[in-house]
Amino acid sequence: MTRLLALTRRFPLVALTLVVGVVAGVLVATVGEPAARWLISIYALAIAALEAVHMIRGLLARQFGLDVLAVIAIVSTVVVGEYWASLIIVLMLTGGEALEVAAAGRAQRELRALLDRVPQRAHRVDPDGTVVDIPAADVRVGDQLLVRPSEIVAVDAALVSANASFDESSLTGESLPVDKVAGDPVLSGSVNGSSAVTVIATALAADSQYQRIVELVREAASSKAPLVRLADRYALPFTAVSLAIAALAWALSGDPVRFAEVLVVATPCPLLIAAPVAFMGGMSSAAKRGIVMKNAGSLEKLARARTVAFDKTGTLTAGRPEVVGVHPEPGVDTDELLRLVGSIEQYSSHVLALSITQSAVDRGLTLSPSTDASEAATFGVAATVEGRRVVVGKPAFVAEHAPDLTIRPIESGEAVVYAAVDGRFAGVLVLRDEVRDDAADTLAALRELGVERVLLVTGDVEATAAPIAARLGISEVHAECLPGDKVRIVQHARPRPVIMVGDGVNDAPVLAVADVGIAMGAKGSTAASESADVVILLDDISRVARSVAIGQRTVRIALQSIWLGIAISVGLMLIAAVGLLPAIVGAALQEVVDLIAIVGALRAVRAGDAPVPGLDTRARAENAVGPEPASSGPTDGAGVAV
Repeated sequence: MTRLLALTRRFPLVALTLVVGVVAGVLVATVGEPAARWLISIYALAIAALEAVHMIRGLLARQFGLDVLAVIAIVSTVVVGEYWASLIIVLMLTGGEALEVAAAGRAQRELRALLDRVPQRAHRVDPDGTVVDIPAADVRVGDQLLVRPSEIVAVDAALVSANASFDESSLTGESLPVDKVAGDPVLSGSVNGSSAVTVIATALAADSQYQRIVELVREAASSKAPLVRLADRYALPFTAVSLAIAALAWALSGDPVRFAEVLVVATPCPLLIAAPVAFMGGMSSAAKRGIVMKNAGSLEKLARARTVAFDKTGTLTAGRPEVVGVHPEPGVDTDELLRLVGSIEQYSSHVLALSITQSAVDRGLTLSPSTDASEAATFGVAATVEGRRVVVGKPAFVAEHAPDLTIRPIESGEAVVYAAVDGRFAGVLVLRDEVRDDAADTLAALRELGVERVLLVTGDVEATAAPIAARLGISEVHAECLPGDKVRIVQHARPRPVIMVGDGVNDAPVLAVADVGIAMGAKGSTAASESADVVILLDDISRVARSVAIGQRTVRIALQSIWLGIAISVGLMLIAAVGLLPAIVGAALQEVVDLIAIVGALRAVRAGDAPVPGLDTRARAENAVGPEPASSGPTDGAGVAV
């Protein structure tokens, strides 16, 4: 009830129109039809007068939309006595405006939500060692701050502690943790690791990295051009044709009734109904497939998209390191090395630990417990497992226990975990953030859907981004991009419309400034999802191509319905112009035209059912020949499954 009252207060004309309809129905059943006709007619003309004011203002601003046609339709239906039709038109007008108002308030809600997630508190360490909680806005340059485990750094700072590990994935897109030593800069918005550290503030909260992201989102959201309703493009010619036919009929017959008879069937209902119903159907179809469209305008822009920009980490890649190689030393069994490392990584808080233990479990290996595990934060962990002393971590840490350790060369984007057993070097595990299995097929599908340009826009270094782009056939790579760089690249990208796909806080500004921002919401940041126009709820990059396909089919169905309604209306106008269609019959036939337009537009509910070229066609082919044998685990140096 509370929500109903809130909606009534927000959209009073919609509520009032419904009340008028109910009261008129009661009057018809009790007092009689004239009372209902007068009530609806007066109300409809009052709404028409309000719309006429808006229409005049729009004309003065050189904007011509369906409001002109709607005013004429309302007046015409009242004049010829089709008052119920006039009420329906009024309901469509007020309901459509309510939807537009709700969509317009979306950006402000997202900004408020993003601001709510800005770090609000900081722990200042006073000279006497006392820790005092203060608002983040009160932090001054030079203040020493305590950052507790898993806390967000409130302001840009420099590390005071000897060493620390920070998750900067939401800022830079880098999926691996970043290890820092005393004196290194620490960005606001990064997440501290498993140990409390102290930092010295180097910037005010308002000047820090996270706050700059918030400001970029604010500017980007406000810079978006308003959506031009699809049906408005046909309003001017349709209105001109309608008035021309009506005027010609009046002139040739000398009977002003002909003018009204023509305008009765010249109602804009096919235009008013077809596009909203089709877009609602398309949004519903997308939602069933885990794709949330925040406004109907996204569907239209998706249908015309010609450029797509992708973030790397968590978008084209899985966003989490996986064990891609186990390389034991001579005399060490591969499975045994993975099992021992996985066993002691159970006691580590490092971000790579879970990936290693999961790899061992997936391989079917049994992990053993330990009672004396100890971790040196950011360096490694040591434990006794089944009577053997196992040490795992960075090479310098492991070398203290195994002097025979040899450094393994690594490629950019890889992380290597070293292991020693009973004082001897046992081997290494290689981890990498792998490309999604469906990424290549998604890009191929997008190109088949008409996308002409694909970009990779990432915060990673060139050496990490370039190999992934090469594997996926992306020729244009923009690496080492800060949020502002991403915004600039997407703003100047051509041809348009431009889609941006991302998942982190650092992607929030560029998602807001793109023509269509798509957020991978299953594991991505809330800020990215709030700033985006489209949120994919599943961890499935192929939904990007599917959303474009749904947009194209929805717009195609909407246009078909609009043109069908226009064609029938013009045909009826020509019949009415020669006096063969009385007003009352024309009003009845107009409802048939509306029904046809609605039924045609409702086909968009199944917009997501048709196969997507390059995606579903390949899936059917693979199902026809059967699945490929699955790899049973990571590979050794020769590429053999281990």
